[in-house]
Amino acid sequence: MSTFQQTLFVARKDLLLGWRARTRTLAVALFGMVTLVLFSFAVAADGEVGVSAAAGFLIVALLLSSILSLEESFRLETEDRALEGLLLLPVDPVAIFYGKAIANFVLLVLLGPVLLPLTAIFFSLELDGANLLGMALLWLLAAAGIAAPGTLYASMTSRVTGRDVVLPLLLFPLTLPILMAGVRSFDLILRGDAMSQLKGWTLLLAAFDLVYWVLCGALFSRTLEE
Repeated sequence: MSTFQQTLFVARKDLLLGWRARTRTLAVALFGMVTLVLFSFAVAADGEVGVSAAAGFLIVALLLSSILSLEESFRLETEDRALEGLLLLPVDPVAIFYGKAIANFVLLVLLGPVLLPLTAIFFSLELDGANLLGMALLWLLAAAGIAAPGTLYASMTSRVTGRDVVLPLLLFPLTLPILMAGVRSFDLILRGDAMSQLKGWTLLLAAFDLVYWVLCGALFSRTLEE
């Protein structure tokens, strides 16, 4: 099998496992929903504050929800040394990374149809077709920017005691550029782009996505070494 075929094989395997264990996907979605509900309570007294902070709350909800998904993606691989068995097939480590990163990306993208409408409802946002299309594109870019480094760090911490704590500590600082560009881009869509800054922030977000997917794929094989 070529590396591309191996990547599709690993992605398909992880997505099938996610489908069979639907409670995990449901838990991730519910966690994101609860996060938005708590944020909406925090700014309920001031509608203007809610509108201005909606973009930040949405990206933070995506980031926090991703932790649950990323941790689970390598939990099964470390049980009974399943990852070592996958390497003995043999499967290229690059294919393992990109397969798992694609699967994690798909799971994060699926949160969009849940969290985006809730954000509009909780924070009284007025969205038209163009705004929804722009937000959908930005959601794809933000999910990609979290999935790649998240997959790398989930692999690094999969054998560490207390990985539930270590993974966020490693991931959050690295995804800071994604958070900044994502929040700013979403905010420009929601509140208007009078100075035509949206294109620049979107390109910055896409550039960090490209760097993370290339760099994390190149470094992933190091995390598989004993």
